[in-house]
Amino acid sequence: MTSFPLPLAELLGHYGSYMIYLLVGLAFGATLETAGFGNSKKLAAQFYFKDLTVFKVMFTAIIVACVLIFLSSAVGLLDYNLVWVPPTYLWPGIVGGLIMGAGFIVGGFCPGTSLVAMATGKIDGVFFVLGVLTGIFLFGESVSNFAVFFESSYMGRFTLPELFGVSYGAVVVAVVAMALLMFWGAEAIEARVGGPTAQKAPRLAVPAAGGLLVLALAVMLIGQPDNADRWNMIADEQLAMLDERAVQIEPAELLDVIHNAQIKAVLLDVRDERHYNQFHVHGARRLSPEEVINSARELILEPANTVFVTMSNDETAATEAWRALKAESVPNVYILDGGVNNWIRTYSDEAFVDEHLIRGRDNDQPAYRFDAAIGARHPAAEPNPEAFEIEFEPKVKLELKRAPTSGGCG
Repeated sequence: MTSFPLPLAELLGHYGSYMIYLLVGLAFGATLETAGFGNSKKLAAQFYFKDLTVFKVMFTAIIVACVLIFLSSAVGLLDYNLVWVPPTYLWPGIVGGLIMGAGFIVGGFCPGTSLVAMATGKIDGVFFVLGVLTGIFLFGESVSNFAVFFESSYMGRFTLPELFGVSYGAVVVAVVAMALLMFWGAEAIEARVGGPTAQKAPRLAVPAAGGLLVLALAVMLIGQPDNADRWNMIADEQLAMLDERAVQIEPAELLDVIHNAQIKAVLLDVRDERHYNQFHVHGARRLSPEEVINSARELILEPANTVFVTMSNDETAATEAWRALKAESVPNVYILDGGVNNWIRTYSDEAFVDEHLIRGRDNDQPAYRFDAAIGARHPAAEPNPEAFEIEFEPKVKLELKRAPTSGGCG
């Protein structure tokens, strides 16, 4: 079972986790200052091609992190699904990047480096931070005027492998190779523009670059774990829960969850479209078996109080969907005990149950006959909880949400 990212709040408590964040922030700031990034003149020199240290340091950090993240994921040490990847809003992102770039050129800092400059007592850093805070305030006060554009062209967690239709390993190799070529180009430009003052690459630059490229190739050769690999990592623990029926919740508990104002219930119906159209629980979202895995990353981004319940006619297909979602690290996933058939049996009147029962049916097939495709218009699709007083053994327990819900920029 994967160990990272670590659930710091669970391991160290609320204040303990904040101490870790503080130490990481201090180390990051110290690194920026050591690299000279608290000096606006050094930062601005990159735009004149005299000193490309910023470009080289930042790209080095990017490709080293890229290789280590996907190498750790490839060998099963890291769950990449739990790593925060900012969702893509294409056009707002482009406009925002241009605005930030213009501010970088004019002010000589980005937000992170301006804080480093301010912390070391530089006046220009103080004024830049004040400008950042003013801009944040003005943005917050005016964003409603252009909210449609601000939330437009949403593409979700969209990365280069999805864009080009290739593996993560191939992208890692391509990004590392591209960065190394750009480093070589940056050195040539500095030597030409900067002249005698240009800094030369350290002795270890070439072997370090070669070693990084070798690791990138290893990432491509090993490959990233698929859903089956992920399931094998957690199979022993999760199969025990299945056998103990610790994740199969009764219709009465599901109805209680649906009407619990403190819980967001997401019902995932994995039956054929024909069966779904004949009858489904009100609010249930239909997913084909192929869509279950693809939807996992979207489901992970739901609020921490979200409970996911898979359902099929009985339990077979719902259990397969549950396994796939658990393998993709989706938290708080349960199975409707007895499936939709049990739901209909529980919340339909006795006359309907007796008259429409299908005898001799196959496993995970509808147990009741409907004369038309009525979807969620049947009374049992949205039962009144006050009309049914059914005792049940509560099984839903909200797990700690390990996936971060936001990220930041240094």
